[in-house]
Amino acid sequence: MQARILPAPIPADSEIKRRLPGADFHDCYTLPLADTRSPLQLYLHMLPRMPRWVSLMMALRNKVVGYMGLKNLGDFAHFDASRPLTEYRVGDQVGIFSIVYLSEREIILGDDDKHLNVQLSLHRPEGCDTLSASTIVHIHNWLGHLYMFFVTPMHKLIVPAVLRRV
Repeated sequence: MQARILPAPIPADSEIKRRLPGADFHDCYTLPLADTRSPLQLYLHMLPRMPRWVSLMMALRNKVVGYMGLKNLGDFAHFDASRPLTEYRVGDQVGIFSIVYLSEREIILGDDDKHLNVQLSLHRPEGCDTLSASTIVHIHNWLGHLYMFFVTPMHKLIVPAVLRRV
């Protein structure tokens, strides 16, 4: 039986919660997870297991946004799978995002562009057998609002689909 992935509030004890003020978009999904992997390990586990349709949508996104002067983020699987966990640091590019915060309980990955700032957190609360995946977006201009108009419905499909691969 597959674990239930449910919408939830952003965890109060998470670093990403402190970054929430002023966000134009945010969400969080949780799932029961009884293993001991760290958020970094879980993120690295998910990257090569991205659903094919998500990877295809990212490739399409990269082509379309180039015409608007936005960054090509590349693909999710762009990272060194043989790299030891102890070598990952804040600022490292891992997949389409850079690490902006890293602890034993949480990893925050993000990307800044002229239209918006996005941050994604994987958080494992102390003493809980759950994983929370939170996203916050701060929009900078009308292009960011237009971008999120199209991305938001897809995001609500993508995050649960990716979490099912954990």
